[in-house]
Amino acid sequence: MSKTFLVTGGAGFIGSAVVRELIENTPHRVVNVDKLTYAGNPESLARVDSDPRYEFRLADICDAGAMARLFREYQPDVVMHLAAESHVDRSIDGPSDFIETNIVGTYTLLEAARAYWRDLKDSNPEKADAFRFHHISTDEVYGDLHGVDDLFTETTPYAPSSPYSASKASSDHLVRAWQRTFGLPTLVTNCSNNYGPFHFPEKLIPLMVLSALAGKSLPVYGDGRQIRDWLFVEDHARALVQVATQGQVGETYNIGGHNEKQNIQVVETICDLLEELAPQKPEGLAHYRDLITFVADRPGHDQRYAIDAGKIQRELGWMPRETFESGMRKTVRWFLDNEVWWRRVQNGSYQGERLGAIA
Repeated sequence: MSKTFLVTGGAGFIGSAVVRELIENTPHRVVNVDKLTYAGNPESLARVDSDPRYEFRLADICDAGAMARLFREYQPDVVMHLAAESHVDRSIDGPSDFIETNIVGTYTLLEAARAYWRDLKDSNPEKADAFRFHHISTDEVYGDLHGVDDLFTETTPYAPSSPYSASKASSDHLVRAWQRTFGLPTLVTNCSNNYGPFHFPEKLIPLMVLSALAGKSLPVYGDGRQIRDWLFVEDHARALVQVATQGQVGETYNIGGHNEKQNIQVVETICDLLEELAPQKPEGLAHYRDLITFVADRPGHDQRYAIDAGKIQRELGWMPRETFESGMRKTVRWFLDNEVWWRRVQNGSYQGERLGAIA
């Protein structure tokens, strides 16, 4: 049966993957609500934007009136809340946007959803029973791991380290409180580091790919031995849709890629793939690895994240399809094949899409 999904932040990296997954692989209708900040790129949705089941609405989740109108207009069955400020370095330089969007925005959306759901219980109890509010979060809320064999589980205590992760931890707590106090049917997922096609170039993997192609230095924080679990974004999108449609209300599901790698290993893997896939190097460069440079570590840098994704596998049957090796090859190949997309991001011309959206 076709449902209406209201996806916030659907023009972002993970959000656009979710929208593409819903439109291309399910019968559902999608309303994409995005403010189109710098990280929102409608060009990431070119494959689906002409589909009659897809609609884009330019709106800010902090605008209570706009959120209430969207719920009334579209009567969603599922909310997938991905709209967030998500770059750690930006949160250190300017925390206020993270507090506003991730905390106040989540609160505003929860209240709009609660009012809508409360009215549904009177007008359409069956639809109210099936309604779901799915909040998408990060493993960074757990802080970092020190033991080499430790893993984050759904019951790991929160210990966020950065303004970004603290703001996401706060939003997670709000969602769970609205479920416990008001009965709003919510779910929470916490994911490991995503990568893949359409990744905004400020993040580690696309930054390294594009810097290497340009012959620029590849800056690695500290000694590069910080460990992250890497999750291919299309695997994550499948997991999110599965949780939204099959997960149990009130539950949390950790989503990981089973791919723990040191940051320096990630950068070296990129260099080695480029040696194979882009052998014509910038003039004077002998090897891509020669571009690697180590820079001062960032403040409060967590040393290790690792997800135990056993619960979602046991209860919902989800497993990642991509290994780190296969996903990285697909990612590097995508950036090599889609220069027009990332050039428009680098020169800022993609932001002209906002004018069309507003009009």
